[in-house]
Amino acid sequence: MSLKIRRIVLSNFRKFRDPFVLDGLTDGLNVIIEPNETGKSTLLEAMRAAFFIRHNTANRLARSYAPHGEAVAPQIEIGFEARGEDWQVSKRFLKGASVEVRGPNGRAQGEDAEAQLQALLGARRDTSQAGDAAAHGALGLLWVGQAQALEVTAPGDIVRDSVRATLEAEVGTIMGGAAYQRVRPRIDSQFGDYWTTTGRPSGRQTIARTEHDAAESAATEASTRLAALEQGFSDLEAARARLKVLDRDLADTTDTERRKVLVGQIDVARSAAQLRDTRRAEQGRLGDQVKALEDLTARLADARKAVSDTATALINAREKRSGLEKELASTRERASTARDRLAKARDGRRKAHAALDAGTKLVAARARHIEIALVRQRHAELLPLEAELEAERELGTTIIPASVIKALEERERVVDKARAAVEAGATRVEFTGDVSGVRIDGMPAETGDRTLSRETRIQLGDAELVIRPPAGLQSAETALANARDDLGAALADHGVTSVTDARSRNEVARDAVANGRTLEARISGITPAVALLGLDAGASALKTFIAGLPESTEGEGSEEGPDVDALSVIAAEADSALAKAEGVDEAASAQLRELEARNAPLMVQAASAERDAANAVAQLAALEGKPEVDRLDKALLDARQREAAALVSLQDAERAATAHDVAAIERQIGVLDKRVEVARTQRVDLEKVVAGLEARIEAEGGKGLADRAAAAREEADAAAANLARVTQEAETLKLLRDTLEGARAETSRTFVGPVARRARRHIERLLPGCDPSFGDDLGLTSITRGGLGEICGDLSRGTQEQLAVLTRLAFADMLLEQGVPVSLILDDPLVYSDDARLDLMTEILTDAASRMQVILLTCRDRAFRHLGNRINLIGAQ
Repeated sequence: MSLKIRRIVLSNFRKFRDPFVLDGLTDGLNVIIEPNETGKSTLLEAMRAAFFIRHNTANRLARSYAPHGEAVAPQIEIGFEARGEDWQVSKRFLKGASVEVRGPNGRAQGEDAEAQLQALLGARRDTSQAGDAAAHGALGLLWVGQAQALEVTAPGDIVRDSVRATLEAEVGTIMGGAAYQRVRPRIDSQFGDYWTTTGRPSGRQTIARTEHDAAESAATEASTRLAALEQGFSDLEAARARLKVLDRDLADTTDTERRKVLVGQIDVARSAAQLRDTRRAEQGRLGDQVKALEDLTARLADARKAVSDTATALINAREKRSGLEKELASTRERASTARDRLAKARDGRRKAHAALDAGTKLVAARARHIEIALVRQRHAELLPLEAELEAERELGTTIIPASVIKALEERERVVDKARAAVEAGATRVEFTGDVSGVRIDGMPAETGDRTLSRETRIQLGDAELVIRPPAGLQSAETALANARDDLGAALADHGVTSVTDARSRNEVARDAVANGRTLEARISGITPAVALLGLDAGASALKTFIAGLPESTEGEGSEEGPDVDALSVIAAEADSALAKAEGVDEAASAQLRELEARNAPLMVQAASAERDAANAVAQLAALEGKPEVDRLDKALLDARQREAAALVSLQDAERAATAHDVAAIERQIGVLDKRVEVARTQRVDLEKVVAGLEARIEAEGGKGLADRAAAAREEADAAAANLARVTQEAETLKLLRDTLEGARAETSRTFVGPVARRARRHIERLLPGCDPSFGDDLGLTSITRGGLGEICGDLSRGTQEQLAVLTRLAFADMLLEQGVPVSLILDDPLVYSDDARLDLMTEILTDAASRMQVILLTCRDRAFRHLGNRINLIGAQ
């Protein structure tokens, strides 16, 4: 049944200092349209205070009811209809606080009256907090203040309890009986044997998987060894084929000729790239620091791991035996032969590289002489530029500070103002026609204008005209003279004749400063650092370097050096021979070490393992004893920050050098060098691989690897079958647990179904095809349109506001079915609605007014003037 407000009387309540009476409210739609600051929101607050705030409350909220700055008692009286009966409540706050409720059964005062109001309106004892609308029951949800309609909130406990009977009658029994409570704990207990609380595999699943992984790893290792032996034959043929291709590529001279051309071109762009190289060197140095700290961190971790690994190896070494003495002797003989060949290859490589180093030094000396000649040329360009820079700097010192210019301009404005004052106070006379008989202060007059600033006598025949300007004109002339003197003194102090002259001198000085910066940039550009000569960047470093140079000798450094390319080919051949010898030696040594590890007596193996463990412990102790280890993390963080800053500087320098082609040329040279280097490296590696594969095939053949792989695979298959069985059990329990949870959630969704159906009747009119979703607390959480779900918080503010009003209407209808007194009051509603939706919402509100009393408080005359019963606040006072 609708709650209907009939009459409201206020006195000393906030802005309503004088008695205020509002009546004429009807059963249906009532619209109060007034401008801002006329008391609409205050009216709603007064109704809340009368119905829900206890009369003897003296907290901050109650004190706010009194008009600002006045010590009076706010009073409220409301006449209303509830459950088909007439009621009246009168409440007084602060001074002489009291409450009286009149109804069909008489009057009640004090606490009895408060209790009667709570029972009548379905509220509970108020907490006296401004935002505790849940304590106000149905009216706390349906009386909506300014901006509160933007919140799509869930109803409070009182409203949910009121509609529960209706919901349970429609839905029926809720899942959660004794059988469910007995089954669910047993399933959760068994679930814990296979899964963690977050649904991750654990327990029996983890054990089975670990056993399976170990067996699978052993089978994979055996299969890998067998496959590696079989693959070795095909790898050997492929490596020999790739080696032939690389020999053909290395014999091609096209890249060598191209590199010589590019080396000649790079000298043109070297100056532009010098600054970038300096930044790159600084970044590289910082990178090396970071790398060193990271390397120390890795070495610490490796050392700690080595301690653990060697301890395990010591235990394993004591358990091994070997009876392969005959094979060991044969292997030792092959290893000795391989070592002799390796020694000869190393001696040949040493001689070849010694010759290459000597030739490289001669070529480097010639490059140094060329760089010195370029430095002398830049020194000759530097001297006239420095002289020009000194002259520009001296001219730049003549600039007058901006504050002085501003002071001179201010004094010039004072002079202009004083001159204007003199001209405004002076008397102006104009002579026209024949002035032959007119004399001014005894002097003949002339035609035209004349300004008189002091007493002047004009003789007109026998008559005399005396003109006396205002008395203050003399002081204005004095002020003008003083202002001119001040301006002249200030100009003289700075050696200029006028403010314009001062500005002109500043322009010249600023141009000199700009020219100085340009000259400094040019000097910086011709004085880069030269790493080859150890020359730092800057003019002073260049002059110091030139001063320390001996007089140049004509033709110095012009002789040609040895053929470095030919020496490189010889060195590469020596490297290739060494790589082959190393490959054979490594294969023989590896086989020998393997046989010795398997065949050596127990005490020898134990001693070796103990020595490794001792070395690992000693290495770890040495690393941990370094002083930088204590603050290693902080030092590494600081080094990375400095490296990042250096990288930013390097990027700036690289961008500055983009106008030059040095980067492209260097990249092309780098590509050519890298191509040759990679080809030679690949050739050496391939020769090493070929030698190793040959040795490995010879050593690995006939060891029964196929039988070992078959046995390991049988064990892995058994472990896989056990893992599949355990996994099936775990998935079965998880499915059962999820099914029970889904059934419980489905029943919970069924419980809120009646709420969704009632809300959909209203929302369908606003958003056709929209399906609302409510949470367990009966609060609207999301809507579904076109198969896509949208959270309420992601909707536009206008849509949120409209949905908030419509869901409140749905709850109001359900409360009406329970016989709860309800009414809808909206303060400044639908502020974010467009015209079309505003018209539709007003139709919905008009329809709701046929079932309950609706009161709209708004300042929007155009939007609501055509609705319901129009009531004016101003006329009611």
